[in-house]
Amino acid sequence: MSIERVGVVGAGTMGAGIAQIAALGGYETRLHDPVPAALEDGLERLRGALTKGAQKGRWSEAEAEAAGARTGAAASLDDLAECDLVVEAAPEDLGLKRELFAALAAACGPKAILASNTSSLPVSAIAALVPVPERVVGMHFFNPPVLMKLVEIVATDRSAAAALKATTEAGRRMGRTPIRAKDSPGFIANRLARPFGLESLRMLAEGIADAATIDRVIRLGGGFRMGPFELIDLIGLDVNLSVAHSFYDQGGEPERWRPSPIQERMVSEGLRGRKSGKGFYTYGDGPHRPADPELGIAAPTLVPAELAKIDPEAEAILTRLVAQIANEAAFALEEEVGAPQDMDTAMRLGFNWPRGPLELTELIGVGRAATLLEGLREQSGEAYRPAPRLAASGAPSR
Repeated sequence: MSIERVGVVGAGTMGAGIAQIAALGGYETRLHDPVPAALEDGLERLRGALTKGAQKGRWSEAEAEAAGARTGAAASLDDLAECDLVVEAAPEDLGLKRELFAALAAACGPKAILASNTSSLPVSAIAALVPVPERVVGMHFFNPPVLMKLVEIVATDRSAAAALKATTEAGRRMGRTPIRAKDSPGFIANRLARPFGLESLRMLAEGIADAATIDRVIRLGGGFRMGPFELIDLIGLDVNLSVAHSFYDQGGEPERWRPSPIQERMVSEGLRGRKSGKGFYTYGDGPHRPADPELGIAAPTLVPAELAKIDPEAEAILTRLVAQIANEAAFALEEEVGAPQDMDTAMRLGFNWPRGPLELTELIGVGRAATLLEGLREQSGEAYRPAPRLAASGAPSR
């Protein structure tokens, strides 16, 4: 399969961004949205972003002009008929996406690859009404697509090898780093990110420390750019909670993925984070928290003396978090959701983690992680059940 022309359905932030990097990758690109005003706005934002990117030195003015010239509007789905690859960036509604893919299958040629940018829905379910589901794959970009270098190429049980290969090459040509993911809840990156917020919420519920302290420990000791509660506030507590419920339901309600009662209560009280002015932090004219002190710690670290410089509870906080990250990675390896090296790449590029989950597993050590989790399991229940390969202290193969 050869891809020369790319179509994008949905002219919102994600769709316009995907169209932009497709055009910068040299593809003739057509952007479609069923709402004419939204399509016009999307194309305007795209061309404005090309100009701003050239001014910032991300690409040359000539590259921006050429990409703009390669980009056009598709007023209807029929205008995407000549596209070799169509990427759907519609709202996360399974019924909507199913109907859209059926319509795309009718409008596009029989060899056109149909890709969904879904981050939470099963790609196989989206393909349910497509006569030839072998040509359906997932192509999950991260927001904003122009800045985030990761793209997950999601394979269903029926995705053709040729379609996956061509889509992977398209991702590279768009300047992204493609990784192969199994069609399973959250694919790779969003799944491996589960413990970051959920374990922090459990520690908050237990009174280990307050949200600001947990965030500070994870920033300073873990080397993360944002703490989990800052990140939840940024995403929106309501959006984050909806994702948590989706994971819990799709995964068969595993205890380690159970949504937090704290977050349920806060959302019911109208606390949604930055967009409502209050979540775990209060947002106004000034900064929501004081600047972090300079402690001279080479993060990430699990050295007790180094962590003690941050907070008396820092060791307990960070080791619990890293142990749960290691545990989720071990479960993911057992379920073969992706290659080990792709798991680390996913978290470094998709979430800006300082190290990937298997690299963090090496930092804590599988034996220490398993022992800590077994102790927590005795105290707090099945949320801490170690994955079999971790419980056996067998280091995940790299």
